[in-house]
Amino acid sequence: MRKATSSIGKGNAPQSVDEYLAAVPEPARSTLNRVRATIRSVVPPETTEVISYGMPGFRYKGALVWFGAFSKHCSFFPGNASLIETFNDELKDYQTAKGTIRFPADEPLPAALLKKLVKARVAENERKYPR
Repeated sequence: MRKATSSIGKGNAPQSVDEYLAAVPEPARSTLNRVRATIRSVVPPETTEVISYGMPGFRYKGALVWFGAFSKHCSFFPGNASLIETFNDELKDYQTAKGTIRFPADEPLPAALLKKLVKARVAENERKYPR
């Protein structure tokens, strides 16, 4: 997997995923590092890591997913709100909003669930952008 940075967010905004994560306090930093590793374990090799919308994200044939730390929780952004509906039963223990899945700063989403969400997004992008 290639790493990439975005020109979005000059000044104090992080310029890389590593820089973003270094600025996140514990326990959220460890949680997001686990989320990042889980995502990286299932995306195609040509996927790039980016900073987009001021948060870590992944691109594969277009925008794929994002994740981030907030004052009282962490969030995963699946890039398509319909996925939250599709996986509604598996997400019943998490607070969700349009396009957002919130989870405790000290407890990442279960790896199996996160992998399903990311694989579903990869499949969507492959259908949308077949080349």
